[in-house]
Amino acid sequence: MQRPLTNSSKPLSAVSSVIAAQCADATEGVNITGISQSSSDVISGDLFIALPGEKFHGAQFASDAIARGAVAVLTDSAGAAMVTGVPVLVAENPRRAAGVISAWLYEEPMRDLYSIGVTGTNGKTTVTTLLHQIMQAAGRESGLIGTVETRIGSDVLTSKRTTPESADLQALCAVMRERHMRNLIMEVSSHAISLERVRGSHFAVVGFTNLSQDHLDFHKSMEEYFQAKARLFTFEYADLAVINIDDVYGARLAVLTELPVLTLSRNHTKATWHYSSITRDYVGASVAIRGSGGILIESKTTLHGGFNYDNLLMAVAIAVESGVDPIDIAAIMPRLTGAAGRLEAVHLGQSFTALVDYAHSPDAVARVLETVHEITQGNVIAVLGCGGDRDTSKRSLMGIALRDGADIAIYTSDNPRSEKPEDILVQMVLDIDVQAPNEVITDRAAAIKAAVNHAQSGDVVIVLGKGHEKGQEIAGVVHSFDDRIELARAIEDKK
Repeated sequence: MQRPLTNSSKPLSAVSSVIAAQCADATEGVNITGISQSSSDVISGDLFIALPGEKFHGAQFASDAIARGAVAVLTDSAGAAMVTGVPVLVAENPRRAAGVISAWLYEEPMRDLYSIGVTGTNGKTTVTTLLHQIMQAAGRESGLIGTVETRIGSDVLTSKRTTPESADLQALCAVMRERHMRNLIMEVSSHAISLERVRGSHFAVVGFTNLSQDHLDFHKSMEEYFQAKARLFTFEYADLAVINIDDVYGARLAVLTELPVLTLSRNHTKATWHYSSITRDYVGASVAIRGSGGILIESKTTLHGGFNYDNLLMAVAIAVESGVDPIDIAAIMPRLTGAAGRLEAVHLGQSFTALVDYAHSPDAVARVLETVHEITQGNVIAVLGCGGDRDTSKRSLMGIALRDGADIAIYTSDNPRSEKPEDILVQMVLDIDVQAPNEVITDRAAAIKAAVNHAQSGDVVIVLGKGHEKGQEIAGVVHSFDDRIELARAIEDKK
């Protein structure tokens, strides 16, 4: 956990007042200098946040936190009964209280940065990566928080989740402020919004990419999923919205939000930001972008596919609205690259194209395969699995998207977690008659090898679902596994 070098010190009595928490213990003379939501991250002077979870209550780890130096605990009434030895603050909603306190303790660092939040089912990582590249190239030192990595200037940290817990998030932002970052660019997941991780946060701009079926194990319905995203588009969290209205949910959000809105569209010229032309070639495309006030940006991009043109448009629009000169953006654009594990190439001199992509929803799989067909005249050979302990309703839809989008479809395992891979595959191919050359191969490495063995000169092999991930979780154990490495090994073996 990253923390600022200079710690704030706040009296516990003031903390209690800020969140209207009850405390049966004396708080006089107790000061907190930090906050942690993980007992292993606690340092002396911390307030430990003990949250209820699916399997454990955080209060079960309070004794460890106190041993590490926690001077007080914030929890709910159930957790309070498990804690002794330090003052205990009891809040009705400790998750919400954690966000409020974290922002307050670090004196709202996001308001001292030009903070940009991007949400949506697909495209968050690519948009934020492109934005970070633009800002850095334009001389605007920036922080990045997202699925693949967290960056503070030139420092690169591994991300544990798309959007950190509130205590970690606010501490990271305080570090960025301390290191004189001008911008914060971050992905905001629907889980983070629903679980109050961004409570107390505020963005200058929030962007909405799209919404399609995913995470319904958590949100239960598309409407609940949409409403979770929509909560970010209020004055509590932001000042300005940038919304892709080519997406049906985006068009709806643009009407519903209370924020001022800048609209994006690949085709509709009435949108605030739109393409006036896209001329594709084998290396990418020449584009002309129209924006606020009639701005025209003409340049080239090495990105491929309609969804990537949407991502690029959002990144450009937000960059201009944040003050980057359009002339600079035109010069920077040809150097922009996508995020790790997003249509990432593995090239060892083979006569066919090999790609890895993170697509793990029905819509994302369909879009990526459509894009791959645009850049090849050969066969598209695709490998895909579905994750265990996640939305089961999307499995057959992903299987159908693979069948419809690939010339040769290979169904395999992803991260089965606590489920049996064979059971997941049964659901994935439930409505599909799998016949040769299509295959069902449970072992992911073997599936990748089979795909490569099918490939002829001019074909494309694409491995979908895990992208940048470097592990595969099976029965609670994370095994080292990187699609890019497995793809490279299979290519070497084929030679």
